[in-house]
Amino acid sequence: MYVFGKVLGFKIKCMDQNLLTMNDMMTLPYVQRMEVLFFKLFLAKPKLVVRSPGRVNIIGEHTDYNDGFVLPASINMYAYVAVDKSRDGKIHLYSSEYKQQFVTDKSNVGCKLNSWTDYVLGIVDQLKKNGHDIGGFNLLLGGNLPIGAGMSSSAAVECAVIFALNELFHLKLEKIDMVKLAQKAEHHFTGVQCGIMDMFASMFGKKGQVIKLDCRSLEYEYVPFDLKGIKIVLFNTNVKHSLAATAYNERRQQCERGVAWVKESFPEVNSLRDVSMDMLQENVATRDALIYQRCKYVVDENLRLLQACEDLENGDVKALGKKMFQTHEGLSKEYEVSCKELDFLVNSVKDNPDVLGARMMGGGFGGCTINLVREEAIPVLAERLKKEYFNALGLTLTVYTGQIENGTEKIIL
Repeated sequence: MYVFGKVLGFKIKCMDQNLLTMNDMMTLPYVQRMEVLFFKLFLAKPKLVVRSPGRVNIIGEHTDYNDGFVLPASINMYAYVAVDKSRDGKIHLYSSEYKQQFVTDKSNVGCKLNSWTDYVLGIVDQLKKNGHDIGGFNLLLGGNLPIGAGMSSSAAVECAVIFALNELFHLKLEKIDMVKLAQKAEHHFTGVQCGIMDMFASMFGKKGQVIKLDCRSLEYEYVPFDLKGIKIVLFNTNVKHSLAATAYNERRQQCERGVAWVKESFPEVNSLRDVSMDMLQENVATRDALIYQRCKYVVDENLRLLQACEDLENGDVKALGKKMFQTHEGLSKEYEVSCKELDFLVNSVKDNPDVLGARMMGGGFGGCTINLVREEAIPVLAERLKKEYFNALGLTLTVYTGQIENGTEKIIL
């Protein structure tokens, strides 16, 4: 028996409680797919749908948690959240990516489960701890943002969730407050001591602009990113090595140790942002060569970023690209957060005149390289790299051509 209902502004065909076939679903625009699936799960239209983008970072890697500068932008791949208040006062979650459902009482969210639910419940936990009263809700999580590709899918999810709950329960949080709470959720619930860049870029992104962000003061300015025939291309290694999270926290601790040694002679120093190369030579190099190596990379990277902003203002894409290659060398050899797959991709394009700059992006040990490529050369380069990557490493290469878009926003239904 077929039942027709004009539920979401278009006719939905239902049979035995199932909305549409999978083939039918895939023909719909993504937001409409979210609405249909939400109705199937919760028998109601969502109150709102929010999308939050992944981010790229042109230059300034591993500087954010050292109070340095970063130069990110939000990219046209998203985490989507559809949400409404629940009738029973409980929290009902569903992930279209994992095809998993989860239900819990709103008073019982403080337990980490090491799954996708942590990125939702971590936000709920932070809202509660900061005195924000929220009720039960139904939430559908989806998106086209690849997981583990170094585009910070976790931050995108967290920003989408907190933005949606802020709207749903009229919490009146400012964007910067949502960013800070999302970062705390990552720290205290998932256990990753990330900097603030990922959440900030996802929330504050602006079409056609990169964000020059001071991670200490959170002062920022938008810098136009119009490279005239040059596109951002991401080459996804499709690997994520298991030591990534551990090494990330370890690098942060190593930087903090270096700062503590410098602070013995220079009490005014609070982070690597305040440290010069002479200070490192005098106070760190003589104690521990590895700690010095880590700190040196961060100090150099902050200087590179400030110079890169000047390159953008002057329209000097070649100079910017050269600094990206230098950043990768530092990340690979000094900070040691690269891997053979990332190094292979950067080395494969560094002498290509159509590639102006390339480096690994994100926490490291897998994910994507970010490349500045002449638009007309992208198809040939992508096909060549796919073959070379598979022949050398036996792995499939995924290619994304990125476009800088707005940050977290509500979709008009």
